[in-house]
Amino acid sequence: MKKVLLLLAGLAINIATYSQDTTYWRKSFKAGLNFNQASFSDEWTGGGVNSIGLSSYLNYKANYKKDVHTWDNEIDLGYGVVQNQDQNARKALDRMYLDTKYGRQLGDKWNLFTSLSFLSQFAIGYSFDEDANGAETRTKISNLFAPAFLTSAIGFEYKPADYFSLRIAPLAPRFTFVFDDDLANLPSTDDPTKGQFGVDLGDNVRTEWAAFQLQADFDKDIAENLNLKWKYLMFINYEDFDLDRWDHRLDLTLSASVNKFLNVSLGAIVIYDFDQVDEIQLSQQLTIGLAYSWKNFSE
Repeated sequence: MKKVLLLLAGLAINIATYSQDTTYWRKSFKAGLNFNQASFSDEWTGGGVNSIGLSSYLNYKANYKKDVHTWDNEIDLGYGVVQNQDQNARKALDRMYLDTKYGRQLGDKWNLFTSLSFLSQFAIGYSFDEDANGAETRTKISNLFAPAFLTSAIGFEYKPADYFSLRIAPLAPRFTFVFDDDLANLPSTDDPTKGQFGVDLGDNVRTEWAAFQLQADFDKDIAENLNLKWKYLMFINYEDFDLDRWDHRLDLTLSASVNKFLNVSLGAIVIYDFDQVDEIQLSQQLTIGLAYSWKNFSE
């Protein structure tokens, strides 16, 4: 894992170094801090639970284009927690995503590309339940780099506009990491002979060499002060081609700028990954808070 971190750190340094020349670079930066709070008096008859929440996010893109060559890079980070009265704090957002892609133009809208992406989280994740006395209990189900996914892809990219791209990668080997021994030695609830996240029981790494990946990205100001961003990922292991084992993930964010430093955003994440749970996972968040954005180009 140290080699992976050094590779990603080197990538970030290279992006920062080579993007100093703005002639061929389109760069954008977004960051925000959101705060949510609700409280009710003892006499409040409408029902409700006192709560407080805090979340932050950061997104940086540096895209290079010169002649037939392109180099697109993205760092997308987010973390948030919510604390309800009489409950343990719970994560509302936890995302660590880094992506770099080199492309060579084949035509007006098509490129040949190769890419490397990394997806993980920052903190421990828990499932919550109650014991026989009604007290809240929690069970660790994820952690930093448990899981983590490193995917290398080679294929063709369709890019009809700067704000939309579709990557089709017939060759996309993926490495799944579970660098938490408690989780690595925990049997899967669906198959006790298997470990968590598709990794063999007791192992820390799963390698899927023969795989396909499709990725679609959209990021555009669809109206004045209104931005729509979504990313869809589909991953297929050729050796396990059943439809119910195809992985799907959709990240969607709709954000509106109230003024230069205040915005409102609605976000959702939809995941189906049989190696995690044989159900659709859904996360939704509505926030208002401080935001800052910058870019060196206009739409």
